[in-house]
Amino acid sequence: MPNTPSFSPESVARITEPTELPACVMTINANDPSGACGLTADIITIASVGGHPLAVAAGAYIRDTGQCFDHCALDDEIVVEQARAVLEDLPVQVLKLGFVGTPENISAVAELTSDYPDLPVVAYMPNLSWWQDDRIDQYLDAFRELLLPQTTVLVGNHTTLWRWLLPDWDRDTPPGPRDIAAAAAQVGVPYILVTGIPLPEQFVENVLATPESVLCSSRVELFDATFTGAGDTLSAALCALLASGCDLSEAFAEALGYLDGCLESGFRPGMGHVVPDRMFWAEPEDDEPPPAAEPEDTPSAHEFGLPPHDTQH
Repeated sequence: MPNTPSFSPESVARITEPTELPACVMTINANDPSGACGLTADIITIASVGGHPLAVAAGAYIRDTGQCFDHCALDDEIVVEQARAVLEDLPVQVLKLGFVGTPENISAVAELTSDYPDLPVVAYMPNLSWWQDDRIDQYLDAFRELLLPQTTVLVGNHTTLWRWLLPDWDRDTPPGPRDIAAAAAQVGVPYILVTGIPLPEQFVENVLATPESVLCSSRVELFDATFTGAGDTLSAALCALLASGCDLSEAFAEALGYLDGCLESGFRPGMGHVVPDRMFWAEPEDDEPPPAAEPEDTPSAHEFGLPPHDTQH
């Protein structure tokens, strides 16, 4: 069982207590029609942790819960116009960057973020192994050159960040989080959150680090399941917690605790991978009575007068 800090009902109440308006968190990401990752994961997570999600669509995955088949990017002007309309209206506290699809979109988003230099940026780099190699290289090169210099916290899996930021690593042992942080710092990233660092006996470590030090770490036991959407969930939770006023170390611990609850309550809605239950905390406790059964004479959709799905037009 993972031993991350518990995302307790008390911490949920503290974050979501309606004493003031919820913090506005913008996410620029691709939509995932399966609900496993992307914008859907960001929206539910940000709202669950007490923020107000401002979702900017950069494109759409063509995927199910098991695999990604393709991606369709929106035009860069459409992406930026969505974001600018909101930024000029609402007090955005933190910006999350997910998968934006093309080097053109990266360039446009980089120009946008440069106009808001005081806005913290949390960038999550997902695993792109489903994509063509040449497109992966173009995307990562553009992101490194244009967006990493404006990134406050870079989030990603150990292997993903290692292969991207330290492609010529030739030592016998894998790079540690400070090694990756040093590579990120060379292009201007002050903090990294590295997930899934392998440890013995089915454990992994998640680390918040700078080139100089490991600020926080959490050792967790691997779940006996394959999840889709954990990285988007963690990075979106981190954004919402930072926006709510947590400092970075506190947000790290709370976000990992929240993710732990999401994974422990994860479910398998289709034929693919398990999806984190981002609303796990809203489920009734085991000792709470079940909801009252519906009366047996509840009218059906047909009795309500709703037409069947195959109505001819």
